[in-house]
Amino acid sequence: MSTPAFCDGIQYFGETPQGFEQYGKTAAIGPNAKAVNPTDPSAAYQSMLYSDALRYLMLQMTASKASGHPGGFASQAEAYAALVLLGHKNFVTEVGHHAPGFYCAMFLDQSLEDMGIKNVTDLRDRFRERHGLLGHLSGQIPGLLAPAGPLGQGQHFAMAGALLNPGVLFPCTIGDGGLGEPYIMSAIGHFNTAYPKVTNFLPVLVWNGFSQEHHSMVSLKSNEDMTAYWTGNGFKEVILVNAKDFDDQNQPGEYVDSTMFSFEQRLAFNQAVLAAADKAAKSALGGTLTVMIIKQLKGAGVHARGAKSHNLYPHHTLENADIIAGMKSCALSPEAWELVRSNCVRAGGGSSSKVAVTEFTRPLPDLGKLPLVEFEVGGENKVSTTAMGAIVGYVGKTDSNFVVTNADGNEASGIANINQVLKINHPTEDPLYNQSPGGQVYEPLSEDACAGLAVGMALFGARSLWCSYESFAINGLPIWQTVTQAMAELRRPTPSTICLFTAGALEQGRNGWTHQRPEIEAYFASMLRNGNVFALFPTDANGTQACYEWALSTKNKGVTITVSKSPLPIHTTFAQTREGIEKGGVVLHESKGSKTVVIATIGDLVLGPVLAAAKQLESDGFGVRVVAVINPRRLYRSSDVLWDTCSEADSGFLDDAEFDALFGGDALVGVTGGTANMLEPVLLRSKANRDVFAWKRGETTASAGELMTFNGITADAIAKRAIELAK
Repeated sequence: MSTPAFCDGIQYFGETPQGFEQYGKTAAIGPNAKAVNPTDPSAAYQSMLYSDALRYLMLQMTASKASGHPGGFASQAEAYAALVLLGHKNFVTEVGHHAPGFYCAMFLDQSLEDMGIKNVTDLRDRFRERHGLLGHLSGQIPGLLAPAGPLGQGQHFAMAGALLNPGVLFPCTIGDGGLGEPYIMSAIGHFNTAYPKVTNFLPVLVWNGFSQEHHSMVSLKSNEDMTAYWTGNGFKEVILVNAKDFDDQNQPGEYVDSTMFSFEQRLAFNQAVLAAADKAAKSALGGTLTVMIIKQLKGAGVHARGAKSHNLYPHHTLENADIIAGMKSCALSPEAWELVRSNCVRAGGGSSSKVAVTEFTRPLPDLGKLPLVEFEVGGENKVSTTAMGAIVGYVGKTDSNFVVTNADGNEASGIANINQVLKINHPTEDPLYNQSPGGQVYEPLSEDACAGLAVGMALFGARSLWCSYESFAINGLPIWQTVTQAMAELRRPTPSTICLFTAGALEQGRNGWTHQRPEIEAYFASMLRNGNVFALFPTDANGTQACYEWALSTKNKGVTITVSKSPLPIHTTFAQTREGIEKGGVVLHESKGSKTVVIATIGDLVLGPVLAAAKQLESDGFGVRVVAVINPRRLYRSSDVLWDTCSEADSGFLDDAEFDALFGGDALVGVTGGTANMLEPVLLRSKANRDVFAWKRGETTASAGELMTFNGITADAIAKRAIELAK
């Protein structure tokens, strides 16, 4: 036959493979079918060809750049191939280093044609290039559901997908190197307790004996020990396929390479993997918490074995002898390539870019008119978090898929009203604690699990809210950042991932520095330049409601709202905060004098010493303008931020004239109870003499005021420095 057009660029073709006349004359997935018959010997044979195709493409693609990670995916190619040919294409992974294999799978089922990759030459050229196939899974590749980078994250995406899409299987590959991350099992354990009927996600453990640079920490476990580990963590069905059981080449050690078996034993191994995958999928879809384990040597079928196969080094070019030998060992004939392509395109009903659940914009219930309550400026003190909690409850009642996550601290954060309305999802029903099975408040103690489910839900198209003490949120930020970055690249609109952080740093004085972590604001400050991150700092309960209202209207963004949980004065109207969101800040107080001192503030509690300093300055004849910085991202210059590279791009920045109207004066003092980094755009653009008062270090104190004094944030110090700057 003639060589298929998509094969243009393949460096080595093989001979017609053994068994092709018997098992390869017609595609195992017929023209009108979506999956193979797992008991058909042709299905196992063609699954074997698929796994060889993946290995070949992966090796040629990575070697074309002498860069990338082929070894890990190579060890589980049979498991991936089996699940796909069984029609399961909603695949996620927690292993970013498996990216080359996923890209090759998307190439084979034509998904990558959506980004202009039509043949192997294109595949090689676009690997590890901008606007191409990034080294790790991102948010922009057609057919791939979720990003992958830091270990211990993929299970969150699988569980979020399963929760939102009953009856759809979400396999998730987990490396035995990543199994050492504590998050994986704890996250699955809490999810299974909260949602015992949602079992349509399938962890696939890639047990290959090696991590990135050495043996994995579980490499010495016996099969019985590994089974007991998963059983002890709540899994009712543990399905393990060990390549060692099929080895007829006397390979040493517990981990062997199935590509070295005789033809008969390779076929038997692939049949066993296909049967295991079928059993595991049916078990998971049938209501049983299930794991599938494939035990095979890392690097099976590629250029090296063990940890040495993990990544390519500069000498691993397409001219390297080991690379050439690896490619030749799994090279296919043109007719075998055509057969593999037919099965991949038909599996699951079409290319992944056409059938994966994340390839569609998920419809959302209309929230209608939010129940905002505008409090009188200067009236009774109000708790910001509680005011927002009332809206959160309404959102949950209006949108049944909406989930609030919190590490068992809603009541302590002043948002018990969320629990009262939406109920904590808990197997123990207790009205005193607002607990009920099926509730919409998800409360694992792990912030990683809180953030993970919340951002996973948003990525998969649903609304969510992650609530946390500012002091504890640090443990959930890595996955929040992963998803927010992915949202900047997504090819579809999805609800922004929204967070409510109670500013425990100042309010938790008596707990000492263990509860004072305002430096996480520096994390967000650095991300503001990303283009789709918005850190909001309302001054009061009115402002908090307006900020949440705005966040709910946005798409593909990461929005954090940081407020106090103490009753505080009302300084702004809804209109003022909405203006502050659009312009970056709003004037809270202004007076005339001999010289103008501008105090740029971030936060709510910190307004106490700021307004007191303003009075002192006015008594000395100075004019004072107090500006609440509500949305600092708006205060950057447009050239400071990569906004135009973002999906659902936001081009709103304050121009120079408006910036000067807010911050122009004879001296400028920035004041924040958090990190000074958040004031960067103001300090960059101001032309006045300027300085900043900010958090330095935590300490045990009796009050927020004493803690601010410890950090030098006092009315006297602010006024004194302002006078020095204005001279």
